[in-house]
Amino acid sequence: MLKAAIIILMLALIASLGSGFYYLMMDQGDGKKRRTFHSLGVRLAIASVLMALIAYGVATGQLGHGNPWDTGPTPQAAQESSPVEP
Repeated sequence: MLKAAIIILMLALIASLGSGFYYLMMDQGDGKKRRTFHSLGVRLAIASVLMALIAYGVATGQLGHGNPWDTGPTPQAAQESSPVEP
């Protein structure tokens, strides 16, 4: 569920970026139209929610790494009990 929300927010960021570009090209410096500015505000809000969601996922352990080459830290007792070869 958390990963799906992150993907949806990333797609929303891309859509907001596209709409901002569209408004920038259509308005062409018209001072009365502030659609580009509002698009930036929406993009900033989405990015803030996305960063908070990622921080929440990492803090709760729902997001982590699953690298096969990194099994994580080994306990100290397991390191001491393994025989050392000369």
